[in-house]
Amino acid sequence: MDNDSKPKPDTVVLTDAQKKRRRERSIAIALALGFMVVLFFVVTFVKGPGVLVRPM
Repeated sequence: MDNDSKPKPDTVVLTDAQKKRRRERSIAIALALGFMVVLFFVVTFVKGPGVLVRPM
């Protein structure tokens, strides 16, 4: 078994700047998703029970 601390040649090692951009992108996606969930909830709440009344 190889217990060296060196990364394998076929792996990608991200720089600190790339890690920071990935984290910022993940946070932006999470905020957008959270906003959409809240928006759908508010729209459903405002429309009231009429949302469930549909012709078959």
